[in-house]
Amino acid sequence: MSNKLAKQQSEELLSILKIRFEKNMKRHEGMDWNKVQAKLEANTEKLWSLNEMDITGGEPDVVGYDEKTNEFIFYDCAAESPKGRRSVCFDHEALAARKEHKPNDSAVNMATEMGIDLLTEEEYRYLQELGEFDLKTSSWVQTPDRIRKLDGALFCDRRYDTVFTYHNGAQSYYGARAFRGSLRV
Repeated sequence: MSNKLAKQQSEELLSILKIRFEKNMKRHEGMDWNKVQAKLEANTEKLWSLNEMDITGGEPDVVGYDEKTNEFIFYDCAAESPKGRRSVCFDHEALAARKEHKPNDSAVNMATEMGIDLLTEEEYRYLQELGEFDLKTSSWVQTPDRIRKLDGALFCDRRYDTVFTYHNGAQSYYGARAFRGSLRV
């Protein structure tokens, strides 16, 4: 599998990203799309990852800029957890441990294959400052090793105008739970 988009695919994705960027300026006030596009065109493997985020329903958009690293930060900004990533357990270890009714994949495996990172709890809370997300769904987030070693994993959602962090067995999976990713370009 090649991690490079064909020219036409790149152009289509850049068009989608530009429209989303312009439609949601409150997520990235004061940023210039032309600078974002130049970075994307210079990093075709990152463009491929953004395409993977988009085709799985993540609706990636710029949510920040890191001056220290000179990178634009993209998060999945779909209103609900990405449809193409639901019904997955937390990681490969949880998937391997599950004896019956295995899900097709895990959040960590999918993120790795896509070239993105799961949001941390802090990043998830920052995303919620930019809008209201996961009002009906939930999203796995990065989990501290001490929790994961005890077979647990963390997920977040927004209910009652409040962002909640919960725990679940890492082997669990639900039709309304996926994961949100981040990508630095």
